[in-house]
Amino acid sequence: MPRRRPGSLRAAQRLRQGARWWDTPAPDRIHGLSARTSLAVHRHEALSADYFVFPGVTDHALRRYEAFLRPAGRGPRYPYGDDCGCRGCSLRDVRHARDVLGTVLRTLPPRERAELARTVAALDAEYRARTLPDPLADRRLRWWHRRLPGCPFTQSGRT
Repeated sequence: MPRRRPGSLRAAQRLRQGARWWDTPAPDRIHGLSARTSLAVHRHEALSADYFVFPGVTDHALRRYEAFLRPAGRGPRYPYGDDCGCRGCSLRDVRHARDVLGTVLRTLPPRERAELARTVAALDAEYRARTLPDPLADRRLRWWHRRLPGCPFTQSGRT
C-alpha cells in the first residue's frame, strides 16, 4: 500500500485548521507609520474581540483625527457626536476616533506603541490648541471628551 507524502499531509491539516492571521496578505501601510508598526496594528485589529476595533479602523481613525484638525484658519473647532451607534459611523465623532486610537495604543508591543504614540501625541497637541475646554464637563471623562461640543448641524461640511 503506498503511503501519503508528508507535504500532502501538512496541506490537508492546514485546510482543516483554516486560515490564520499570518496567512492573510499584509495590509497597506498606514500613512505616517512604518511597515513594522502597520503590520503590528493589522495583527491587533484582526485578532481583537472589541466591537469597535476591526481591520482598517486605526488608519480610518487617524485620518479622521487629522481631517478634523486640517481646516485652514486658527478658529476653534467643536467636536460633535453622531446619532448612529454602528462601528463605522461612530468614527464621525472625532472623540470616538481618539478612543479607538487609545484602545489600539494600549495593546501594541512597546516599540510599535511608541511610534504610534508619537503620531497621536502630535495630533493631541493640535487638538488641545484648536478646541476649547468645557468647564462643566464631568472630570471622570478623558480629556478629549472634556472639550466644548458643537452641533452637527452648524458644521456644514467642515467636519
